[in-house]
Amino acid sequence: MSNVLSEPTYRQDPTEVAPGTYVIHEVQHALGQPLSVYINSAVIQAGEPILIDTGSRRNHRNWLEDAFTLVDPEEVRWVFISHEDADHVGNLDEVMAACPNASLVCSWALTERHTNAFDFPLERCRWMDDGVTFDAGDRQMTVVRPPLYDSPTTRGLLDTKTGVYWAVDSFATPVPGGEGAQKLARDVSELDEEFWTHGMTMFAFNALAPWLRLVDEDRFGTEVDRFSKLGISTIISAHSPAITGDSVDDALAKMRALPSAVCPPAPDQAVLDLILAATQAT
Repeated sequence: MSNVLSEPTYRQDPTEVAPGTYVIHEVQHALGQPLSVYINSAVIQAGEPILIDTGSRRNHRNWLEDAFTLVDPEEVRWVFISHEDADHVGNLDEVMAACPNASLVCSWALTERHTNAFDFPLERCRWMDDGVTFDAGDRQMTVVRPPLYDSPTTRGLLDTKTGVYWAVDSFATPVPGGEGAQKLARDVSELDEEFWTHGMTMFAFNALAPWLRLVDEDRFGTEVDRFSKLGISTIISAHSPAITGDSVDDALAKMRALPSAVCPPAPDQAVLDLILAATQAT
């Protein structure tokens, strides 16, 4: 059996969510369900251009083409890595080699945890934690940890000029689609409201933060409320369509309600057996 991952079969062009701010998409189809999940990263054509995460290795060719069509790698000044999951750092080696003038924005924690897989050029690193701001030429970028995360290294990023917030894996939801889909939702306003709530809940508990059941609801609500005061106009998540306009408040309300939400169990071995049976039958 080959260990080489095939390239994604579904290609979606980058989406401009604010002037000069683009979301780069990879799409992963769900096993045995008519659903798909985005694997996103972003490019900001700032005075000092910024790459936010570097996609997955599986999407290597498409990611590099999409990113470097939007910005000349020689002009990139900042590479922001939100955390060390494989779908966020898949092309980090090549990006840092291709962008010789870029600083790598990460953290001490990320460097410590990922140093076995990536040879960090420490002289090019900028360790920044929650609340730290850096100048990207024509705008200020603020590091803001999202309400939910599956790694202690997680850091989000707020563009104070456009109000676009990179939420990492928070606000994740699948979208209707699956193998053979011709079009996927690019904004959560295209989703059925109940589907969106269910999708966020399922993803939060089963793929991101099972510890939600342990948190104090009021304290968690206070953390979510912090975001309502940041002037966020658009939320872009690694695993969601864009969240824009009135949907930002809706997303924060859904997030605030998560600790008491009822979530279905994750698929188990019985589900895997059904998937394998269906696959083998075809």
